[in-house]
Amino acid sequence: MLNLFIHHYKTKRRRAMRTKIQSLLEKKFKEEGFKDCFLVDIKLQESNNKLEVFVDSDTGINYVKCQKLSRYLEQYIDEGKWLGEKYILEVSSPGLTRPLKFNRQYKKNIGRKVLVKLKSGEKQEGELKEVSETNIVIEQKVKVKEGKKKVTKVLTIPILFDDIKETKIKITF
Repeated sequence: MLNLFIHHYKTKRRRAMRTKIQSLLEKKFKEEGFKDCFLVDIKLQESNNKLEVFVDSDTGINYVKCQKLSRYLEQYIDEGKWLGEKYILEVSSPGLTRPLKFNRQYKKNIGRKVLVKLKSGEKQEGELKEVSETNIVIEQKVKVKEGKKKVTKVLTIPILFDDIKETKIKITF
């Protein structure tokens, strides 16, 4: 019973923290220099009192913007003692290893290789070519045997957002 109470308390605390951070960032994103920014995710690790805030922007997020956002959030966290005396706050971009969550992220990654995991379990890999409100279009190059020769064919594959479980940028060298 005690474990259930602790879990409920931690869940409630996480939700409250998320709401406060979202509200602060929504306000900040209305300011000049931050209007193209958006919140991607918030992670609160209770075990080490670490708050991770992942932000992005339509033109790309940089260290200076992350630093300014961190200092902005820090003043409210410190003033309200939301995380106590000792905590870790990290504000960063989601990075290439985190899945794309928002249409805006897909749009800024047009031209990059992506790996799309579908809810059906199937995977599609190719270059992200188009993004609309309802779907993405990827382009795949496949080798097909025609007679005795192998010919490269280009396939255009539309994928509905409703069918996507996860999309990640494929890092190529």
